[in-house]
Amino acid sequence: MAYHVAIDIGASSGRVILADTTEGLRLTELHRFKNGFTKVGEHDRWNVTRLVTEILSGLEKVKAAGIETCTVGIDTWAVDYCLLDDQGNLLAEPIAYRDARTQGLMEQVFETIPKEIVYEKTGIQFLNFNTLYQLFAEDKDMLGQAQDILLIPDYIAYHLTGKKVGEVTNVSTTQYLNIHSRDYDKDLLNVVGLSRDKLPELMETGQVIGELRPELYESYDLPQATVIAVATHDTGSAVVGVPATTENWAYLSSGTWSLIGVENAQPITSQAAFEENYTNEWGAYKTYRFLKNITGMWAIQEIARMLDNRYSFAEMAEQAYQVEPFLQYINLNDDRFTNPDNMIEEIQAACRESNQIVPESVGELVMCVYSNLALAYAHEWKVLESLTGKELEVLHIVGGGSNVKLLNQLTADLIGKPVIAGPGEATAIGNIMVQMIASGELKDLVEARAWLAKNQRLEGFEPQAIADRDHLKKYQKIV
Repeated sequence: MAYHVAIDIGASSGRVILADTTEGLRLTELHRFKNGFTKVGEHDRWNVTRLVTEILSGLEKVKAAGIETCTVGIDTWAVDYCLLDDQGNLLAEPIAYRDARTQGLMEQVFETIPKEIVYEKTGIQFLNFNTLYQLFAEDKDMLGQAQDILLIPDYIAYHLTGKKVGEVTNVSTTQYLNIHSRDYDKDLLNVVGLSRDKLPELMETGQVIGELRPELYESYDLPQATVIAVATHDTGSAVVGVPATTENWAYLSSGTWSLIGVENAQPITSQAAFEENYTNEWGAYKTYRFLKNITGMWAIQEIARMLDNRYSFAEMAEQAYQVEPFLQYINLNDDRFTNPDNMIEEIQAACRESNQIVPESVGELVMCVYSNLALAYAHEWKVLESLTGKELEVLHIVGGGSNVKLLNQLTADLIGKPVIAGPGEATAIGNIMVQMIASGELKDLVEARAWLAKNQRLEGFEPQAIADRDHLKKYQKIV
């Protein structure tokens, strides 16, 4: 029997998921735990020490389920890092990417190395929380004390195996990997005063990291497990988990963030791609995720939190069905929505300032967000076609947001092409598929996606005419 374990950690929660691939694909969530950053002193920080403890508790549940031997893959969010001392211990819990310390720092970096050169070297989208700018903002004494710098999933793998590696799909998001040499870029490291020897050796997706450290068995009842370097950036795993079997498809990984793009064999670093701020994150098996990172369900999550989580996401969507779409236009990617004190008040203020209808009810607020997400997706769909020179035929929406039928339909209506939704667990499934390829159960990514399409229930959304096109004239650039 074949067993694989996906450790899948997002910004708000983590899971330990057991996959039985003996006949098809059977997933069992054995352990779930909360995640989130909290203010510690001057900064917002993650508690990765607790995350590691939760992971080990989850692996104990794998053993308790009767699994003696398995493989393990780890995926998390990108860009954040851990600083380790010469004993391999954390100097401090890592600072979260939403912390305000990097605001305005990109321009300081560009005074040393031009923005165009950074893009030519890396092909990576400019976001003020990329690791390059976080390290530029890092306390220099702390950085000097650090013996090693590991991204979050690589730190977890180190804690499990004792091996320090940098899996490429996640490390590429730092904006200090050179897309041409496929190695760290010395010029960019020099900008932040970073020595190459503090960074781990790079590892390609699908390679074996190592076995669990023997000393872990002294404190935990664990299975015999081999840790595989899956696509450790959760979006990288989600794209692996796209059940695409045709040509000219695009994907939308829908979660806290929305990542819309295509999978390429070669990067696109044209002037137009630079001007549109598209990224070429490294994908599994030396592919490139040519995509735009835009906001996603963050605003919905924050609305729910402001309402003390009185409504489930399904209940919020049901109320939105009663509201006319496209009554407001707000740019949800504006910095004001990155981490406001109150998302509801911020949305209302933005509408009020631009003399638009102010959403008040839960349904109105949710429809406002979904409408503007769909408009943003439609805009990026057109940009993607322009930058790639391809007419895209279908959009695969994967991840937790693929369960929002209302948003799926609005998106299909606006792009005028079919939307295929699912799997909702694309990240965990993509994680598992890499383990299956590494274990010899599947030949390659093409075979893996065909296998996935046969083993998942997917839902299609055909585009429908929007009744009142005149109502959308002010969105002409987008629609």
